Amino acid sequence: MSRLVEIFTDGACRGNPGRGGWGVLLRYGDKEKILYGGEETTTNNRMELIAVIKGLEALNKPCRVKITTDSKYVLTGMTEWLPNWKKRNWRTASKTPVLNAELWKKLDELAVQHEIQWNWVKGHSGHAENELADKLANQGIDEL
Repeated sequence: MSRLVEIFTDGACRGNPGRGGWGVLLRYGDKEKILYGGEETTTNNRMELIAVIKGLEALNKPCRVKITTDSKYVLTGMTEWLPNWKKRNWRTASKTPVLNAELWKKLDELAVQHEIQWNWVKGHSGHAENELADKLANQGIDEL
């Protein structure tokens, strides 16, 4: 797993729930690929999760991956909450079903295939790749 792929993701929603979009920038060396899409009725958190899922789905073999997101929901979910949700059969500490469990399960399934470093960046703070991912997510909404 020597190759390092950088994945920058963002999700957006107009209304929450409402029309949503997701955007991804993948970078491997000097090569870049952009992905984006949207859904008619969704939530911001679902779009944030789908962005990361789509980024990982674009990889065709196991890689070292650096994922940068502005979603503390995704970051904390993957780095802190996930092991306990799995132990509790996809229930939260308060015994309620985990929201978006099907997306968390899909993300978990993809993530274990790679060596992932998770990074958080403040949204709308001038981080060039995050701004591009945000623009792509909004393009996903605009093209619905």
